[in-house]
Amino acid sequence: MPTQSAFPVRLLDGYRDFLASRMPTERERFRELAKRGQSPAIMIIGCCDSRVSPEVIFDTHPGELFVVRNIANLIPEYTPDGVCHGVFAALEYAVQVLKVEHIIVLGHARCGGVRAFAEHGPPLSPGNSIHKWMSMIAPAAERVGPRELSEDYLTRLEKASIDKSLENLMTFPYVAAAVQRGAMALHGAYFGVATGQFFVRDGAVYAEITAETEERPASELLLAGDIRSGAA
Repeated sequence: MPTQSAFPVRLLDGYRDFLASRMPTERERFRELAKRGQSPAIMIIGCCDSRVSPEVIFDTHPGELFVVRNIANLIPEYTPDGVCHGVFAALEYAVQVLKVEHIIVLGHARCGGVRAFAEHGPPLSPGNSIHKWMSMIAPAAERVGPRELSEDYLTRLEKASIDKSLENLMTFPYVAAAVQRGAMALHGAYFGVATGQFFVRDGAVYAEITAETEERPASELLLAGDIRSGAA
């Protein structure tokens, strides 16, 4: 049995800071959440990448977001054969129990999973899990064009992958039903790690959201870039 090492000091220090600063201001919120349970209106499907934290990017409070993270923020197509998959279980719970009103697929720049697909280097383990998982974006890659390792290509592939995941979401019967009756909308978004830039899928393009944006508020862009009645 492996020798147990000490709990990470960085996390212990962070927890103590949380107790001293944030917990006093959020105490009532936590008590209320514990009492009535969670009821977030927004589900975010994001990447495991440690640089892309939805709670930090959107400056949210506990209970506001239902977050699922995996390598490259991918959503497999629905399969009715009873396959047990973490994304499937989370979607089912978010849509059918929590009744979320929005699902956002949050992609980002410099995604390691997307680069792994483009490079297609040797497997990291006998199971070759990363290459098998990332093979899901092959249809998106076909739309982007010949494979290369330029930053422009990787950016286009990252965004095309978001679009493909949005399409795959609509293969889930309960997701499609909620969208078609107007109870829920699907959105694509993209975060620039180095710059902090944020883009929302607006039709066929990704429109940047800035502090100075006045002509089209973020709420309008979300509506313009959502998926309703099966149309992107």
